Amino acid sequence: MTEFNNVTVVKHANVYFDGNVTSRTLRFADGSSKTLGFMLPGEYTFNTSAPEIMEILGGELKVLLPGADWRSVKGGESFEVPGKSQFTMKVLKPSDYCCSFID
Repeated sequence: MTEFNNVTVVKHANVYFDGNVTSRTLRFADGSSKTLGFMLPGEYTFNTSAPEIMEILGGELKVLLPGADWRSVKGGESFEVPGKSQFTMKVLKPSDYCCSFID
């Protein structure tokens, strides 16, 4: 899917790591939400509350998920993150992403 229809966009940006990671929240009529964002090269650790799917739209990175080894991910690939966990990404090239929250 290359676009989302009939969504509400939260105007205020989510800004992390001194502006190196940013996103905007999309809210859907069914109550679900996603974020669309962009990450500059660097290493970033995130905490999750709910499970999520990280779809890398473009770029290249490595991800360290709980209980796993570092894994390479590039544009067109995705990975799932368990809820109530922590994961780390080493962004190697500027990366565009879509994060879907699983309730």
